[in-house]
Amino acid sequence: MCDDELIPPRADLTEDQWARTAGPGPADAAVPAGPPDAPAPARGVHRRTLLGGAMAGAALAALPFGAQQAAVAAPRAGAPGRFPLPSAPGPAGEYAVLITGDAGTGAAEQYAVTAAAAEVCRAEHVGLAVGLGDNIYENGPESDDDSEFAEKFERPNTGIDVPWLMVLGNHDCSGLIPGSGGDPSRGDREVAYAATSRRWYMPARYYNVALPADGSRGEPLVEFFALDTNPVASYVAQTDPHYYWNGPYMREQRRWLDAALTASRARWKVVLGHHPYLNNGKHGSAGSYDGFMIGNYTSGIHLKKLYEEVVCGRADLIMSGHDHTLQILEPTDRTRGTRQLVCGAAAKTGDGKAHFTHPAAWQDFSRHGFMVLKAGGGAMTIDAYTVDIATKKARLAHRTRTARPVAAGAGAGAGAGVGVK
Repeated sequence: MCDDELIPPRADLTEDQWARTAGPGPADAAVPAGPPDAPAPARGVHRRTLLGGAMAGAALAALPFGAQQAAVAAPRAGAPGRFPLPSAPGPAGEYAVLITGDAGTGAAEQYAVTAAAAEVCRAEHVGLAVGLGDNIYENGPESDDDSEFAEKFERPNTGIDVPWLMVLGNHDCSGLIPGSGGDPSRGDREVAYAATSRRWYMPARYYNVALPADGSRGEPLVEFFALDTNPVASYVAQTDPHYYWNGPYMREQRRWLDAALTASRARWKVVLGHHPYLNNGKHGSAGSYDGFMIGNYTSGIHLKKLYEEVVCGRADLIMSGHDHTLQILEPTDRTRGTRQLVCGAAAKTGDGKAHFTHPAAWQDFSRHGFMVLKAGGGAMTIDAYTVDIATKKARLAHRTRTARPVAAGAGAGAGAGVGVK
């Protein structure tokens, strides 16, 4: 669904409300129906609740699902001349990584943001980029050589000549109902496209990439864990048993993520997933996306559990798109020191206001923009840029610096935030 189609009928929990209702731990806590003093739901709530189930019925019975593939496909060789992953930190002793999300429109706004980002990338010696999903609007590619890859990714990003770590969004896995996330098999086309693109990096539907600290085979400085969140956050129920919320695909992905985070010796660990854990934009947070409070899919309740039980307290950052806003949320006791970023304003924007109150270092709900992550041996910095579409110029709006990784202790990820005029 597009960002302007659904507005949550009521807020999810604030940080204080979460603290009062939290049980022994995320695995044991009950899912609250909402704040005890919340007003009665709007008249449209029941209709929305029914819609989540009804759309999985007759309207979706004819969705064309492709043949199932292994949960993690073997990486394929890239195109000749493919841009290489960085093998050592840049001149400042850190990796500089461009962060974008929800970019794939091919419209003027996308071109303006990438033009502004390209200028920043040159100045900051960016060697890697991340695309946080919704890579091909509105319903994903029709094949692995669809012309939309050129129209909505290659041409707009000309000049940002680095590998792009790509994740799947709900619009990449849709089909008959754009944005529904109801046809995950379409994501296999984006994995296959990586074999022919110099920029697009997606060796599997979920994967990890570690960047070395000094160009050697020693412990990594930063490691990225790219997830496919669609089967546990789709607007419709999945009809292919392989992609059920509790089916083999999600069970294997959870096992992989748990093992990969356990095995990682990286100083900084960054999880990439299209759908956010926490979010102050109108899509809301996992467990109550778009006001849905029940069901195994639309609410994102099982993604919430995945983040809380596997990611929080073990990764330094969760980076997400989905909401067309820019947010640098604060790490808290709830997240056990893990910080949530929302960066989905590379081609579309939000409605200009916050819908929820999760603690934030900085946030913007009305402007286009992107972020740059800088990971060094002693600190990690997040620069947030807003973009003036008319002039195609970026402005550094905020900088947050984190001095210690989450591994040093829950809450240790909190850093200083600086607003930039």
